[in-house]
Amino acid sequence: MEEVVHAHGHEHVSAEHASTLEFTSDDYLTPAGDCILGIEADRVPADFDEDFVAACRDHGATIVATIAVGERSQTIEGRGHPDLSFENERSHVIRTSDYVDDRTVMVGADAAAGDVDRSLVDALAAGAEATLTLRVEPAE
Repeated sequence: MEEVVHAHGHEHVSAEHASTLEFTSDDYLTPAGDCILGIEADRVPADFDEDFVAACRDHGATIVATIAVGERSQTIEGRGHPDLSFENERSHVIRTSDYVDDRTVMVGADAAAGDVDRSLVDALAAGAEATLTLRVEPAE
């Protein structure tokens, strides 16, 4: 199962945060938002299908996020958590930690904003279109 989110970059995309990565539906980005890669996301966690959300609530589920910008892409892998609510109406946050709030869509990620390929970051800082694809692989 997967969910797809379209967004675009912004001149303030710096992707320097060491533990989180975020896509937001907000239409602005300040320099302080060093975890944000995309703005004006066309979907938010509250829009996701109930079956997708249920699958992500399994601590053993693998969640794979693919960030694509033009021909460039990067994949980040993490896992689900029973406390994921997918209720937020603004932001998707990928976390390297196990912290969960209503914005969290993945925990235990193997990368954060600071780990994203700099060519992807440069394209996003130039305002490129981005696609965030979240795929869940239920535990066996």
